[in-house]
Amino acid sequence: MGIRVGNAHPAPAQFAWFSLLRNLRKRVTFTIVVLSITTFPRKSMRKLFYAATLAISLATSAQAALREEPVTYQDGGTTMKGVVFYDDAQTGKRPGIVLVHEWWGITKHTLAEARRFAQQGYTAFVADMYGDAKTADNPTDASALMKSVMGDPVLVQSRFKAAREQLARHATVDAKRIVASGYCMGGAVVLSAARAGADLAGVAAFHPSLGGYRSSTNAMTSRVLVLNGADDPFNKPEQIASFKKDMEAAKADMKFIDYPGAVHAFTNPEATEKGQKYKLPLAYNAEADKQSKAEADLFFKSVLK
Repeated sequence: MGIRVGNAHPAPAQFAWFSLLRNLRKRVTFTIVVLSITTFPRKSMRKLFYAATLAISLATSAQAALREEPVTYQDGGTTMKGVVFYDDAQTGKRPGIVLVHEWWGITKHTLAEARRFAQQGYTAFVADMYGDAKTADNPTDASALMKSVMGDPVLVQSRFKAAREQLARHATVDAKRIVASGYCMGGAVVLSAARAGADLAGVAAFHPSLGGYRSSTNAMTSRVLVLNGADDPFNKPEQIASFKKDMEAAKADMKFIDYPGAVHAFTNPEATEKGQKYKLPLAYNAEADKQSKAEADLFFKSVLK
């Protein structure tokens, strides 16, 4: 229990499910071929054996193209530990996307989102907002970690800027085509960064904690997409109204979508279990998850034209 400090690469448990998926794909391919062998005449076995070998090789090669690498970087005197995902079979420069985690820190959900974007052709960088890849496994510690950063708007901007600059330096990234995606606390981070004038083509905030949003007097150039749970009790009506008013004052190009029936953390498959365990209004909503991600995918394609 408590706060955990990560290694240069996030804890192996966070990647275990990715490895399981890779291994499962290989095993399924192999099993299908082996079952086929048992039903064919002996003279066909050699051909089927070669087919099995080829199938396993192709599956392995396809998976090997998607790279996931630990990245250690600095924000002032603090060591940050993020992760970058990209397809090394893809040639040329490509758009980059910064992903900012929830109050728990970098989780399986954050990593899964980064992998999803990398599969679409982005170089996806999971930012570390806490330093040393710290994570929390309970609301008390998560709240303490969140407040240690979100309580200091200057630090929030510094942490985000360090992550964006790290991504921009990656060999695969077109530094002029960078966007950002944030989740819960991370949603407030990317919205605040956009409002502060960060060099981003656009930001998508999934179920953002609007109480953590901070305005700015800087000129704003990023386009904004907010994907909000209509029944999220964390975002009070007055907070939503204040946020929209600030976007209007900044002349922002913004789209704000409410998903009926969705509460906080609706894109995170682990949200329901955590909500029940800690008696918090967190819950996964499959339909809102699907719709919001489709909306974000179209949004990013639009802003990166």
